[in-house]
Amino acid sequence: MLQALSRIGGRRVLQACAAVAVVLGLLLWWLLPLGQPAPTGTLTFSTGVRSGVYQRYGERLKGDLARDLPRVSIRLRTSEGSQQNIERVATGKADFTIATADALATYLNDGKPGADRLRGCVRLYDDYIQLVVARDSDVRKVSDLRGKRVGVGQRGSGVRLVADRLMAAAGLDPAHDVTPVPAGIDTMPEQLENDRLDAFFWSGGLPTSAVQELSDRFAIRLVPLEAPLIKQLQAAGGSARYYRSATMPADAYRNAQQDQAVPTVAVANVLVTTERSDAALTEAFTRTVIDSRDRIGREVHAAQLVDLRTAIYTDPLPLHEGASRYYRSVKP
Repeated sequence: MLQALSRIGGRRVLQACAAVAVVLGLLLWWLLPLGQPAPTGTLTFSTGVRSGVYQRYGERLKGDLARDLPRVSIRLRTSEGSQQNIERVATGKADFTIATADALATYLNDGKPGADRLRGCVRLYDDYIQLVVARDSDVRKVSDLRGKRVGVGQRGSGVRLVADRLMAAAGLDPAHDVTPVPAGIDTMPEQLENDRLDAFFWSGGLPTSAVQELSDRFAIRLVPLEAPLIKQLQAAGGSARYYRSATMPADAYRNAQQDQAVPTVAVANVLVTTERSDAALTEAFTRTVIDSRDRIGREVHAAQLVDLRTAIYTDPLPLHEGASRYYRSVKP
């Protein structure tokens, strides 16, 4: 009889253990993404010029991505800016990038290679168009650039696109009425300081370190881009609809602005990939971008402006399925 009771007790212990195992299994299934193996492989992130916001943001984001995606090798690749970034991702030379909405819309409208494959992940911070001159310059508005040596950004940059459009809106021929200098933010400040440029355009988050550092050692001024000019800019239609009136706050560049807010043009930045990007990888990438906002924002101020409430609006690109999964997972 004792043996029988022992057998019954043993069965009950086994049944209890089995029940516990089932409960633990269900709990783990609920808590962990079982069935979704961690992303692996190599990822190329196309950024921007070395002293620009894209590059500084990418350098700091890389550390958080390495932590969240330990089995993915992340490579940063500098670029001339938005236009080159888009071409790289669309044609498979990079996996993720940042680009302005106007440059994206232009690439789509022109039907360039791989345009139909482009997808958005996050609407990031806004770029502000900055027209920088020496404080004693006679340039007070864009039309005053006639006959001047003007830094217009590198050929593959977003600033080149908007600089040409702003000058055209002001009645200037960007190729003939000014001397266009195809340089980036890594060299334009020094050229202005050394009198090799009369002015330069820049499109970037606030503040951009290269402009900030220039204002700390050399007397500069930001030329206002007034509402009538912006209306003329927007009148071109097409991708110009992504430009909007904005104001650079007085404390963006204290030395340059002398406590005065400056009217300007703003355009949104978008985190970009393609439909071919793995959904799990894209979901994880999107999550890291949102979760790292405050930490990166302490070093790259523009990152503080990433907002979960607007991040989903990646116009002109459709949202990638992986990014869509992330937004569904955090929806209240």
